[in-house]
Amino acid sequence: MSNLNRIDQLLKFAEEEPNNPFNLYALALEYQNIDQGKADFYYDKLLKEHESYIPTYFHAAAFFVNQRSLVRAKQIYEKGILLSRQQNQHHALKELQNAYNNFLFEEDVD
Repeated sequence: MSNLNRIDQLLKFAEEEPNNPFNLYALALEYQNIDQGKADFYYDKLLKEHESYIPTYFHAAAFFVNQRSLVRAKQIYEKGILLSRQQNQHHALKELQNAYNNFLFEEDVD
C-alpha cells in the first residue's frame, strides 16, 4: 500500500474515531517524510488533545529535532519522561531518557 493510500485510510479512520489518538499518531508518522507541515499539525494536535498518549513523545521530539526546533523538542522529551514516570510506563521511560540524553549530548540546548 502506498503512503497516499495509507494516509487516505488513516484520514477515514480519524474521521470515524476522532477520540482515538492512534489514528492521529499514525498520520503524523506517515506525513513526517512527505509533508512536514502536516506532521507538525498532527503532532501538535496529539500533544494538546491526547496529552497522556505516551507513544507520541518519542517520535514527536525526534521530529522536532530534525526540524531544528530544539527548544520544542526538549520540552516534548521532558514532558514525555514525566508522563511515562507517572504512568509507570517503564519501557517508554527508558527509551525517552536515552533519546533525551543523546539529544542533550549532541545538541547545544539549555
